[in-house]
Amino acid sequence: MMAHSAAGGFLEEQFRAVCAEFQKHELGGADWELLVDTLGIKVFRLRNQQSGLYEYKVFGVLEDCPPDVLADVYMDLNYRKQWDSYVKELYEEECDGKNVVYWEVNYPFPMSNRDYVYIRDCRELDWEGQKVYVVLAKSVEVPQFPEKSGVVRVKQYKQSLALVSDGKKGSRVFMHYFDNPGGQIPSWLINWFAKNGVTTFLNDLAKACRNYLKKT
Repeated sequence: MMAHSAAGGFLEEQFRAVCAEFQKHELGGADWELLVDTLGIKVFRLRNQQSGLYEYKVFGVLEDCPPDVLADVYMDLNYRKQWDSYVKELYEEECDGKNVVYWEVNYPFPMSNRDYVYIRDCRELDWEGQKVYVVLAKSVEVPQFPEKSGVVRVKQYKQSLALVSDGKKGSRVFMHYFDNPGGQIPSWLINWFAKNGVTTFLNDLAKACRNYLKKT
């Protein structure tokens, strides 16, 4: 398992909180709405009353994808360029002692591409006798990555991911994320991504994981 750290970026309690959230499998109240329930993947969303934007929680099982390999694939930026067609640019640089990721995402015409600048960290935890891989990511502002003309900077982004064995050869997966894509994105596209994009991404991730296993 490769070690990734972002010095000072995340606290131990934050990683453990993701494990607790995963274990509870609760959605924090009746406001969470079930959007998708297909092929072993459930996507829920919660509307923020102030911004009108949604945050999402995803629960699912990816068969034949062990959690340690899945974590490696998820953290491997160079490999992601091969299997994620939405990536335009993706790389990591050290900025002020932190490993910072720059990620530009292809958006369909006529919308502008979006880009993200964020830190991330992956840790392996022992949670009540189970090995859990937890990834945390959040947007940061650093002078090394100024905004580009024609690309909309996503300034609010956070994600947590937990991976644990399903007891067979696969993984149980939990993801909680929010981003504010900015600009004028039609609601149909946001809804489409929530209903289709997440499921497609997880299926692509699983396929990438299986191909990764073939290589090693």
